[in-house]
Amino acid sequence: MARTPPDSDDDVDLRISPALLRGLTQPRLSQQLALSRRGFLTAAGATLGLAVLGFPDMAQAAWVKRSPAQWADWWKAQKPTKDLVFANWPLYIDVTKAGKHPTLEMFSKQTGIAVKYLEPIQSNPEFFAKIEPLLKSGEATGYDIAVMTNDSFQFTELLQQGWAIPLWKERLPNVWKYADPSILNPVYDPHNTYTTVWQSGFTGIGYNPKLTKREITSVADLWDPAFKGHVGMFKNPTQYGDFGLLKLGIDPATATVEDWKKAAKELMAQRKEGLVRQYYDQSYIKALESGDAWISMAWSGDIYQANTQGYKDLKFIIPKEGAMYWHDNMFIPQGAKNPLSALEWMNFYYTPKIAGLVEDYVNYICPVPAAQAYIRDVIKDPAVADSSLVFPDKAMMAKARNYYVFKDYAEFQEYLRIFNPVVE
Repeated sequence: MARTPPDSDDDVDLRISPALLRGLTQPRLSQQLALSRRGFLTAAGATLGLAVLGFPDMAQAAWVKRSPAQWADWWKAQKPTKDLVFANWPLYIDVTKAGKHPTLEMFSKQTGIAVKYLEPIQSNPEFFAKIEPLLKSGEATGYDIAVMTNDSFQFTELLQQGWAIPLWKERLPNVWKYADPSILNPVYDPHNTYTTVWQSGFTGIGYNPKLTKREITSVADLWDPAFKGHVGMFKNPTQYGDFGLLKLGIDPATATVEDWKKAAKELMAQRKEGLVRQYYDQSYIKALESGDAWISMAWSGDIYQANTQGYKDLKFIIPKEGAMYWHDNMFIPQGAKNPLSALEWMNFYYTPKIAGLVEDYVNYICPVPAAQAYIRDVIKDPAVADSSLVFPDKAMMAKARNYYVFKDYAEFQEYLRIFNPVVE
């Protein structure tokens, strides 16, 4: 449970769980938004048709192509400004019951930069569909920083099209000093050319040992006949597809089309044998809490929040085959009016104090390991500081698996053609 951040004039609003409104442990604002944060891609890719995802007409945007040396000159020609427009997911930063963001206020006080903080991102496909036409036509999005997830093809497409500005790395010393080594030089963005991580999380397995009657250790446990009719799987093909691959001992990051077909057969057999209770979006956590599902694919943040809200029987594990390790990434869109301010924020965030203040509220996986001591010793919140779901240990990180980076849209279509029939 988040405590009052130091240097804040207001108490943190504990009346509503941050996870509740982020769409992690309950349907986030379901009547207004209809789909959850991490569940939207399922419906978009599997049931709404591929056109809704914001492509396939992917003509290169009318942005000037520059070499690394030309980008260096471009950065040096930029003039400092006193504004920053930051686009993020709902309730994905520290906030008080008065609606203030202490870390943003500290940033403004230290730098003189006024932050316009917006929460327009409900899903990666939805957000991409909004900004893609602008970027494609060479227009600015209106944002200086935005946050997207690496488990979506939309994010891959954005980077491949050159719609993010390469970072001026010399202006980010705190990133290279404090960032967890596991998030540097990611496969989806070699050398962190365009991105720095905002928060991360695992897709693993959640279960209730009182119902399974044994400990869970393997992805194969999702295929155990003893749990027939009580297994939860995600609806998103890029999520359940990866678990099919893990069951076969195949690394999703290096899987081939033939591997995809083998994994799809495993998943089809699981369904035909009646093992699956339901293919869930974020509602799987309610099924675990109620006992409808005994075991399910799960996000680490969900189980942590469920535990803090009274469902202490639920456990989260990283299967022996591994778990998918996803990252929400900050990037600077082409056309940003305040790129130097964006770099200032990225560097400011990557300190133990600021990352710790944010982490104590959002409870995902923190990109700054040194924030753990700040949360424990200064904020005095050992529950967060000592949670392996917020600060994973080396054994957990050894089993982190990366997502496949699709080469192009046609390859992504092929993936969906193979895996969509599992839930149709």
